[in-house]
Amino acid sequence: MGPERNLLYAMPKQQRRPGGRLLLSSTLRMRLFVALDIDQQIRDRIASFMLEMRGLAPAVRWVQPESLHITLKFIGERPDVMVKDIENVLRGVSAAPFQLSFRGAGFFPNERSARVFWMGIQAETALADLAAQIERSLVPIGIEVEKRAFSPHLTLARAGNGSGTPAKQEGDRPNRRFTALQAKLSTMASPDFGTMDAVEFLLYRSQLSSRGAQYTKIACFALSAQ
Repeated sequence: MGPERNLLYAMPKQQRRPGGRLLLSSTLRMRLFVALDIDQQIRDRIASFMLEMRGLAPAVRWVQPESLHITLKFIGERPDVMVKDIENVLRGVSAAPFQLSFRGAGFFPNERSARVFWMGIQAETALADLAAQIERSLVPIGIEVEKRAFSPHLTLARAGNGSGTPAKQEGDRPNRRFTALQAKLSTMASPDFGTMDAVEFLLYRSQLSSRGAQYTKIACFALSAQ
């Protein structure tokens, strides 16, 4: 493994004890996940595609292109004091660089009850192996293994506030929110946005705002040849 780069340091909240003395508190919680970033050239191609398609589904929520990433592990909300432990664990993950391609598109859970518009990711087993190694490495510090199967994709748009999971959910119903987009895609060749080399993975913080989720890179971990 190459050296890990720390990209963010979160200071604990300060509290004042009766009598005026300041105390450091660890009540701050951070919403965390581990992911691969996307090469800028590929991101630009995807952004152009989304700009072309979004007028065909104006009622859904489109992801900001700069927020696109490939999730390897969603950790969830954790105390800020746990971030260093997570970084230390991830520093021990060892995997070689690999290639992945961005092509194809579809809908979760299906076209008739579309809730999520996604782009496909094709890679060798190295991508799933990396995600599985990250999963296993986090268990000793109390982070549970994800029960759902790993399904690499990029979410481009979402209808409503429903889950982004591929599996059918209780609230899924037939709808026409993506009908015009689906009709357009049926006349096109399967979209292909290129191939990139994955050479690092990152720990991110997610913060919700009126503009949607904002992602901050906390630390970067290099992939190196075995």
